[in-house]
Amino acid sequence: MRHEVKVDISIIGGGIAGLWLLNRLQQAGYSAVLFEQADLGSDQTIASQGMIHGGLKYALSGIINGSSEAVAEMPALWQRCIDGEGEVDLSKTKLLSKEFNMWSTGSAGSKLTSFFATKAMRGRINKLKRPDYPQVFQNKAFAGNVYRLVDIVLDVPSLLNNLKSNCPGRIFSIDWQQAQFQQQQDGSVSALEIKHGDDIIAIAAQQHVFTAGKGNGDLMAMLNLQQPKMQIRPLQQVMVKHSNDFDLYAHCVDFSLSTSPRLTVSSHRSDDGSLTWYLGGDLATNGLNDSPEQLINKAKREMNTLFPWLDFSDAQWTTISVDRAEPKQSSLSKPDQAFAQVSDAAANVIVAWPTKLTLAPDLADKVIASLQDAALSPQPTANIEALEVLGCPTVANKVWDKNFEY
Repeated sequence: MRHEVKVDISIIGGGIAGLWLLNRLQQAGYSAVLFEQADLGSDQTIASQGMIHGGLKYALSGIINGSSEAVAEMPALWQRCIDGEGEVDLSKTKLLSKEFNMWSTGSAGSKLTSFFATKAMRGRINKLKRPDYPQVFQNKAFAGNVYRLVDIVLDVPSLLNNLKSNCPGRIFSIDWQQAQFQQQQDGSVSALEIKHGDDIIAIAAQQHVFTAGKGNGDLMAMLNLQQPKMQIRPLQQVMVKHSNDFDLYAHCVDFSLSTSPRLTVSSHRSDDGSLTWYLGGDLATNGLNDSPEQLINKAKREMNTLFPWLDFSDAQWTTISVDRAEPKQSSLSKPDQAFAQVSDAAANVIVAWPTKLTLAPDLADKVIASLQDAALSPQPTANIEALEVLGCPTVANKVWDKNFEY
């Protein structure tokens, strides 16, 4: 049998971008469904450190640019959602930390203090007194300075579960070995056809939105779309599971080395209570071409240098590689904002990348604005229940658990 399904919006890709967009569209009155081939959030999203930042780390060069200003309001927006008062209900999302810190090594302290006192930085960051330092920096061996940012940190698995639970009956699994797009002569998509047993489920949507990260490349190839172009910026990060029971969410800054964070640390607990520090910053960016063993050795030296009072002798170490998919930029530079663009060759296809977890709300705003520009309004739906046979994908496992061998 052939089952005809009619919806307003079909979203392909179940990471933070697709799930946030689904929530927004549902609240706006659109009939939207989402399809995901793997687990929800299985690539870039689950590998995120969960930081919702206000762009200050991009302003360390002294220039308040698009990267810093585009995300300036994001922590407050996300906090409203966590409080149940925002555009998406995140009241079931676990908040790991209400603040993020920045610390300097002793040698870099004076220069950093002078920088944060400049007009550009005033009011954007607060220097802490020693009694207010995170516990890990209370040791007498620590000789640097600590600052408080407005950034917050979320538990990503609980975020994914929260967004999923807000949209029951709207998220479905898809096997692309059994699915294909049907196109009209003008290149637009007439239907997404999914074979299930002897049946065909044909989904007709006013608009199809691709939010599949690096999977957008495969989706565009299916439709022979040449624009927009995608870039991949790989990253290799280190995780260390250790017995030092200090939660830490902070950037280390050393202007003698770089104007970007030397090291970024976020803390994640397993179900058994064990603690993993997830390490990013320049350590991860500059370690892209290292073998896992080489990068782990660099991380060990870095941790011994920055935390000489801590014992990592019994720690477990591992690495994780992440492909950050984004709209193509000159020289593979980092995009400033979320991206959503209607394809020139398929008028009812929008290709989108959030570029970072923080900017998922910005991506949804851009997609909804595009729908409004096209005067696309909610229309009567048909036969959505036919999709139930596809099942619903589960949320991806925690990377700080599955990447360690027990």
